[in-house]
Amino acid sequence: MTTTGLDTFDKTVQETNIWLKAVMEKLDTADRHRAYVTLRAVLHALRDRIGPENASHLGAQLPTLLRGVYYEGWHLAGTPTKERHKQQFLDHVRAEFPPSAVWDAEHATRAVFDVMWDKVDVGEVGKLIGALPKEIKDLWVGLGRNA
Repeated sequence: MTTTGLDTFDKTVQETNIWLKAVMEKLDTADRHRAYVTLRAVLHALRDRIGPENASHLGAQLPTLLRGVYYEGWHLAGTPTKERHKQQFLDHVRAEFPPSAVWDAEHATRAVFDVMWDKVDVGEVGKLIGALPKEIKDLWVGLGRNA
């Protein structure tokens, strides 16, 4: 294991690797890059949909390294997006996948949401779900602590 000599950096790399491994397990893949792209895409779509206040609260729950990925490219003025339907949200996720990827956006989204149930404070997850329209909220059904 490579160490930076700074506990804060070493800890965030370790925590981020735990998140990536959990996403890999949910996706049933050994491809770390796919897990990273999936995690990034879903976090960005969620961040853009839930509004600035909820997005900030979620960002505070993420490991420092993932927090940087989460905020990368965020345009506060463009949020929240107006996606009301599941397919619109999944199209937002899919838009962040590589053009050649044939990954199922719903499976990817549900995998990340399931990991979030384990890694994010349950009260925060409840607030996130509450901030979403019904069709998008339904992507959380049967996952994590809901199951």
